[in-house]
Order: sequence, then structure tokens, then C-alpha cells
Amino acid sequence: MKVLVYSAKPFEIPYLEAANNGRHQLTFIKNALSSETAIKAIGYKAISMFSSDDASNNVLEKLKDFGVKFVTLRSVGHDNINLFSANSFGIKVANVPAYSPNAIAEHAVAILMSLNRKLNLSNERVKKFNFDLNNLIGFDLNNKTVGILGTGKIGSVMTKIMFGFGCNLLGFDINPNKFLSINYNLKYVSLEEVFKESDIISIHLPLNTETHHLIDKKALDLMKSNCIIVNTARGAVINTKDMIEALEKKHVLGLAMDVYEHERGVFFKDCSLNIPKDDFLIKLNAFPNVIITGHQAFLTDEALNNIAETTIYNLDCWNKNKSSENELHINLPKSKASN
Repeated sequence: MKVLVYSAKPFEIPYLEAANNGRHQLTFIKNALSSETAIKAIGYKAISMFSSDDASNNVLEKLKDFGVKFVTLRSVGHDNINLFSANSFGIKVANVPAYSPNAIAEHAVAILMSLNRKLNLSNERVKKFNFDLNNLIGFDLNNKTVGILGTGKIGSVMTKIMFGFGCNLLGFDINPNKFLSINYNLKYVSLEEVFKESDIISIHLPLNTETHHLIDKKALDLMKSNCIIVNTARGAVINTKDMIEALEKKHVLGLAMDVYEHERGVFFKDCSLNIPKDDFLIKLNAFPNVIITGHQAFLTDEALNNIAETTIYNLDCWNKNKSSENELHINLPKSKASN
């Protein structure tokens, strides 16, 4: 099958080539899928897209007209593709449902610890041979209350890790996981209680109509002033404007984020010579109590292997006129479902 791979990153191409092993005709381009670049898919039966690509109605209509029958996402999240349109155009869509929950959860812990223990500031000082310890005070995780928003695959791993630190665990999910409650003392409570009682809140929710701007001014006003928020899920779960106001007023202690509400067109690129004209991102970057990574939580050897293998598997199924169990179908919106 001829496959056009959009947003192909140099680091992932070797993994895709190894998993493919010559079975499909893969063409890699660095361009993101958009209304302007959809025309590049002429002559291809399938495309592969990245989490930052645009597969809205207009784009999918063009892909249909160009003869594309299949779309395989190299991601878990699929809020960037219009499944209703894909279905109406007869385009099959599949994702990578669980490439490495450990990679995401471990990164959430990494940025949490980096923020809490001031590792960025400390490292900057030491590189200048400044070993002053002032303003580097953090806190023990032991006995702190951690709120886990979404206890699916990634949230479950986060729960286990935080349990290992000796934390008190609160969870929120429309589908409570009894195993986590029994084995890791996770107590499921209301969103309001998570906001009020948590010293740390870690977000592991998908982005949908129910979770969009879930963390807004109302939620932030309920939180402790010493609360740290960690987001490795989707940027738009947080209302960036409200978050900046909370940081300015010291209503929360800090923010550790691997995703950003307006990251499309910015993340995954070197913008060092052309700084984005994004006042929100510039303000967030200026806060000493904010740590930002560029959507890299998935970036482990294990995860990249799984992404590549599942992507090729989806293509194999379609090439054999079979359905893949990873195909995405239209469902009614779910309230605050877990990732």
C-alpha cells in the first residue's frame, strides 16, 4: 500500500522503517497535514498523521477527493481528527491506543520533581559554578495528597508511582478502577474535592467537550495556594488565560506542563530564531514556577517502537481488507472519560 507519512520526524523514521520491513511504500514528508498540504496525498491510498496535524472536515473532504481511504494516527489522542466527517466520507481511521503509559506517567513525575526541587534553576547556577542554595527549597512528596484526574492506562501508572512515594491518593474518573482503590488506596471523590484537597493535581484526561477548559478560574479558585498542577494530557484541558492569572496572583504554587493549549504550529519546531508571537506562551515561559517541555512525554525507545509497530499493523490489516481493533468509531460524547 502507498502511504504518505505527514509530520515525519527524523527520530521516528528509523522506527517506522524497521517496523514496516518493506511491506508498504512509505513516503516521509516533514509537512504537517493541513488544508494546504492535503494535496500532497494525491496518489496515496493511506496517510499517517501526527498529533499536531489537522484532519478537520475540510481536510478530510480533500483527502477523500484525492482517493485516500485510510488514516492511521501515530498517537493515542484523536481530538485533531473529525471522526464524523471521516465516517461520512468512508475513510477508516485508527490510532495507537496504548503505546507506553509508563513513558507519559514517568515524564509527569520528572517534570513534577524538576519543578518542586528547582532542578532547572539549580542546574543553571551550577553551570556558572554558583552553588548558592537560596530559593531552592522544595517539599517531600511523602504524605502529600495527589489528585489524579483520569485513571485509565496512564493515570493508573501515575497512581502506582505516587503510591510508591507515600502519597495520599484521590482520583476522579467516570469509570472508577477498583483495583487501584484496593491495591493503592486510591479514593475516588468529586472533582470539587480533588481541587480542594490536593497538594498536587496530575491531569490524564482526553480532550473532549466535557474536559475542555476543565481547569478554569472556578476550579483554580478552589485549589490550595501551595498546589502544583501537572499536565501531560492535552493543553486545552487548562484555560491558559485563567491559569496565568492564578500564577500571577499566587493562587497556585506552580505548573508543570508537557502540552499547551495553543501548541499547534509551535511545538515540534525550532522557533529559537523566530520567537512565536504568543503572549500566553511568553508569559508562561517567564514564570520561575512554571516548567514547560515540548510535548515530549512519549519520547522513549519503547514508546517509539510501539507507535511504529501499531501504525504498520493498522496498515497491514487494511491492506488485507480486514478491520483493525484500533479503528476509531463515532461515539456519543463521554463526560470526562479517562485517557
